[in-house]
Amino acid sequence: MDFLMFPLEKNSNSPLYEQLYKFIKDAIVQGNIKEGDKLPSKRKLADYLDLSQTTIELSYSQLLAEGYINSEPRRGYFVQNIEELALIEIEDSQIVKEEKTPSYHLDFSPGRIDEDSFPFTLWRKYARDLVHEENKELLQLGHPQGDYILRQQISSYLYQSRGVKSTPEQIILGSGTEQIMPLLIRLLGNEAVYGYENPGYPLSHHLFLEHEEKSVPVRVDDEGLVVQELENTNATVMYVTPSHQFPTGSVMSASRRSQLLAWAYQHEKRYIIEDDYDSEFRYTGKPIPSLQGMDQNDRVIYLSTFSKSLMPSLRIAYAVLPKPLIKQYKAKYYYYSATVPRMDQYILAKFMEDGHFGKHLNKMRKIYKRKLEIITKSLLEYEPAVTLSGEQAGMHLLLTIHTQKKEEELVALAQQANIQIYGLNKYITFPIEETLPKLVLGFGGLEFSNISTTIHELMKAIKIKHS
Repeated sequence: MDFLMFPLEKNSNSPLYEQLYKFIKDAIVQGNIKEGDKLPSKRKLADYLDLSQTTIELSYSQLLAEGYINSEPRRGYFVQNIEELALIEIEDSQIVKEEKTPSYHLDFSPGRIDEDSFPFTLWRKYARDLVHEENKELLQLGHPQGDYILRQQISSYLYQSRGVKSTPEQIILGSGTEQIMPLLIRLLGNEAVYGYENPGYPLSHHLFLEHEEKSVPVRVDDEGLVVQELENTNATVMYVTPSHQFPTGSVMSASRRSQLLAWAYQHEKRYIIEDDYDSEFRYTGKPIPSLQGMDQNDRVIYLSTFSKSLMPSLRIAYAVLPKPLIKQYKAKYYYYSATVPRMDQYILAKFMEDGHFGKHLNKMRKIYKRKLEIITKSLLEYEPAVTLSGEQAGMHLLLTIHTQKKEEELVALAQQANIQIYGLNKYITFPIEETLPKLVLGFGGLEFSNISTTIHELMKAIKIKHS
């Protein structure tokens, strides 16, 4: 057969068995080897090509698995009818290889958490207890809004920690904010016009800019959202992060909160989407009450997630819908299946029910506060070349650099030193007046043992000297 003349590239990065498999497959697809043709025995082909029989066996096994050939006892291998195969041949050149995510020596990304402090032993126990015949009902689809036991725990937790007024019936679960936000947008209807913070959370920018004619950026300052500017727009829904604005870290003042609620009350179809993404971690003063807890007219949609409090990979977010909207949700989307795996829901519900979630938060609050203290102390050595803001809460702060260099230059210098950090401009959609470069410094994933060294490495990379 012609394919016996196949030239092997023994110095190629592609394994020999893979080269042989691909050559035979292509010959079958192109009709050079016909249906019913018998392939050489493994021994014969191995001798002819000067390969091991193992190499030939691997090639034939792959062809067998994909249905190009079949094996008949005592007779050998025969080519199958490929018209029966539901396969589409795609040229390798059409396949775009996935780029590897760069790995950095130091990572100040604001989405990272402290991995070493996760309660692995407890989580493993709940997971182990779950996998039992007694829980076989969890194999079935659950309630469209999420299992009642978890919604009940979330409702109780939110009232105790954030003053959020809700019933389990008002809560919907989703596999992350990315899944819940588009659902809310559809629920609020085509007539809604969205205001969003600038700078702000990239996901909200992405979603709202898809409907640019129905979205407006609203400026943020040291007191949070500038409500006066919102009042001059045609927005009917405002997305905000009032407890710890992302990415500036500002906390919305009490007067601004009252202003924002008053704005919502002026018209019947105005709503506020309150994203309380990292409200669990506040380090100075009393906890700031949620907007939803202050709301007297069912105008606030409360949104949060377990990404910061437990782990980003858990993919459990939730929204508390005002009573009028939960009625609409049930009428329009009740045929939806919950997008969060029921086993994950069950583990989290038990973890919360037994009091471990509250204990874990108390522990993590102390850990992140201690990390923040070390960072603050380390950065004091560089004042007045740098100033901090947004350090009252959360797992990131804003670092203003008093330099002639541009923000993009500082980020590039850090990356050249194998350090990942983002500038404020990454989170800005429409230009705002900024005179000095600002860096968003996430500290959740930094290791205790070398936080101070890490800060000094960053300062050295962006060429900021000790004061």
